[in-house]
Amino acid sequence: MSTGKVILFSAPSGCGKTTIIKELLRHFDNFEFSISATSRMPREGEQHGRDYYYMSPEEFKAHVAKGDFLEWEEVYEGICYGTLKSEADRIWNNGHVIVFDVDVNGGKNLKKYFGSQALSIFVMPPSVEVLEQRLRSRGTESEESICKRLGRSAKELEESRHFDVTVVNDKLSVAVDETRRIVDEFLKK
Repeated sequence: MSTGKVILFSAPSGCGKTTIIKELLRHFDNFEFSISATSRMPREGEQHGRDYYYMSPEEFKAHVAKGDFLEWEEVYEGICYGTLKSEADRIWNNGHVIVFDVDVNGGKNLKKYFGSQALSIFVMPPSVEVLEQRLRSRGTESEESICKRLGRSAKELEESRHFDVTVVNDKLSVAVDETRRIVDEFLKK
């Protein structure tokens, strides 16, 4: 596997990391988003190969057994997410910087794997109350799912210390500007 620079984003659901990533992808021409694999079903409007590589639980386990993942995890019972080695190779073969949107454990594992080639960014909500409000306003999750995500987010917020930098997303435009500045500094190294 050839290697280049890597930008890792992690945060609890609802912190705005996906929105920040979309802004960065518009700003940096040489950035390409790494599409994760998952064993969950697609949500309405999601497409295989654009949002995720959707696999059955059996397919996912077969890829794990073959060593096809840089990292993977069972994030929720029966629901796995992972980063395929072939996806990283595809992006580097295009001559691009890889941008990852991964859960907190995936971010920590990828940082260990890539070391100084990677900038790990943790996106933090201004408060747990704002986080809950954001999750509820999406309108895409059941009450049970929201409660699971909030329970998991408390543990994830404690993990921010394992990342290179933390960006608090209180006001999106400020968080995007701060992230661009941080990324620019990293790319100049």
